[in-house]
Amino acid sequence: MLFDGKVAIVSGSGPGMGREIALALAREGADVAVAARRHDKVARVAEKIEALGRRALPVRCDVTDPDQCRELADRTAAELGGIDVLVNNAYHDGDFAKVVDADLSTWQTTIDVNLFGAVHMTRAVHPHMKQRGGGRIVMVNTMSTERVAEGFGIYAASKSALKSITRTLAKELGPDGIRVNGVHPGYIWGPSVKWYFEQQAEERGITPEDVYAEVAGQTALGYIPDAAEIAGVVLLLASDLARCVTGQALGANAGQVFH
Repeated sequence: MLFDGKVAIVSGSGPGMGREIALALAREGADVAVAARRHDKVARVAEKIEALGRRALPVRCDVTDPDQCRELADRTAAELGGIDVLVNNAYHDGDFAKVVDADLSTWQTTIDVNLFGAVHMTRAVHPHMKQRGGGRIVMVNTMSTERVAEGFGIYAASKSALKSITRTLAKELGPDGIRVNGVHPGYIWGPSVKWYFEQQAEERGITPEDVYAEVAGQTALGYIPDAAEIAGVVLLLASDLARCVTGQALGANAGQVFH
């Protein structure tokens, strides 16, 4: 298995992408610390990981708090035996307001989660990975760093900053044997996107299938990936299959945007 004997941390490990990434890592042999702001969510994911025969550590953690990030890293190293992989998946999707209309006082939260949260977690795991002789860090980013859309100003700005810091971290942590890369999904097919398409269809007087076809038609492959497929790309970058890859932004959006 790709991660036999390895230990991973996945932030934002509630429903959706974080859960799929955590379970995919467990299926490939990893013991996984799952973290989110609500303990009940990570507890359910932890149960599924243990059902796969792997160890799980559910931890309530707000990634905007550096002390909680350090506690998560220290507990993982102490209870699971080290840290080999960090997936920074926690995110805040912003206010969906145009820049000229936005309440700028609310933007700090998006920056704190999407940029500083990933930095806090990276700083927290660094000494443990260095002691281990190396590690792999994957930032779950977005195609919005390249695809401009109204209402996504602060989300795209915070994620663009994350894209930049990913490259800097790759350069700075490379000597410690730590690889740092970003995965950039687009739309991820699931309940929330399905609901959004239904709302769009109602507003425009068309069917949800029409909206799906319109969006899927913007991709090179003609479909919208689901969370399990994005998780597979995360695993690729976190595994030895990508041993020589660092500082990269890998699109995982069926060719809707090329990075």
